[in-house]
Amino acid sequence: MLPAVVKLCCGITYPHLRSMAGLQRTAIAAIGQELAHVRQGGTISLPDWPSHIGWPWNTDSREERQSDVRPVRLREEELSYVQQGQEALRKALEIVEDKNGWKTETIQENGDVIYSKVLPGGRKVFRLEAVLEASPEVLCDVLFVRVEEMCRWNPSISHIKVLRSVGAETMVTHEVTAETAGNLIGQRDFLSVRHCCKQKSRIYLAGAATHLESFMPQRGFVRAEDGPTCIILQAVDDGSRRSRFTWLLNMDVKGWLPKSIVNQALPRAQADFTKHLRRRLTVTPMQR
Repeated sequence: MLPAVVKLCCGITYPHLRSMAGLQRTAIAAIGQELAHVRQGGTISLPDWPSHIGWPWNTDSREERQSDVRPVRLREEELSYVQQGQEALRKALEIVEDKNGWKTETIQENGDVIYSKVLPGGRKVFRLEAVLEASPEVLCDVLFVRVEEMCRWNPSISHIKVLRSVGAETMVTHEVTAETAGNLIGQRDFLSVRHCCKQKSRIYLAGAATHLESFMPQRGFVRAEDGPTCIILQAVDDGSRRSRFTWLLNMDVKGWLPKSIVNQALPRAQADFTKHLRRRLTVTPMQR
């Protein structure tokens, strides 16, 4: 349909094009190139849903988000990261939504519950269920938009840096865990693609290990692999600003550690992370 419409428009305007100034002809030529590029699948439209849910973007970012949907030209590498993030979310949700095989791992004093499940192949994954005193939008801002600030409030992370950003919904990050007392796994680094999206009343944050030619494994670290994993944020339907927080932790820590140690350390890491997140939400005043 699009090629036919384009040809019709060009036929109508052809007599006027011959009398156009050079700058106008250049503009029309550029438009033609863009339309050809669309036909080849070289663009992707990214929804601008964050601007509608009150995220604290800076002024410059808001000015760039004037329309609900805008065409963004992505290079092949960038498009690959978006697809990796979307695929990570799809696979993670398949694990979470499959009700079979889940067993209660621990019940925390504050009511948080951690479940575990063994996937085909023998890897054990963990699902934490909690209720947090913040809206899904605030939690998404803390966990995704301001991800580089995570090491300020989570002592288990010594460094986290955004290496690539693809629109507002996908990024590639490098993360280094801290050397902390009681850390059974030891220091690890991660290279991950992170992706967020909103569907109906839920916000999803997904992640998975990725590859970057210019950022190979660092000397002195064991590079672990995260994912497919996801966090699901959904408002508690009671008129409050609270959220249901569901976190699927799916990690291959690599190295030569016994599974018993890894399976003991990961749910503990989930509980500790949630404790630090609650403290972050309480100590730092945030608009909710």
